[in-house]
Amino acid sequence: MAVGIRIKLLGITGEQFDTGHDQINPDRTPPKGLLFHASGPVDGGWGILDFWESRADFDAFAARIPDAFAAAGVQLQGPPDIHEFPVHETISA
Repeated sequence: MAVGIRIKLLGITGEQFDTGHDQINPDRTPPKGLLFHASGPVDGGWGILDFWESRADFDAFAARIPDAFAAAGVQLQGPPDIHEFPVHETISA
């Protein structure tokens, strides 16, 4: 079953997110199981909304986040705030 994942990275700017994301996924190809990804500024940091084929696919990708941001010289201000929700339906344009 597909899952939605909402992530908040506290204290992170768009520039810092891009720098970290370039370490995690430099060619911007979708990792295994990713259905949709969007990100943008939120109150207090940077927000991400992803849809994945499974939580296991997300977890495999997410394990790379802390090390990638550290390699990019971006210090996360605490662990990512991650919230999972089941996907009830999807509608494509």
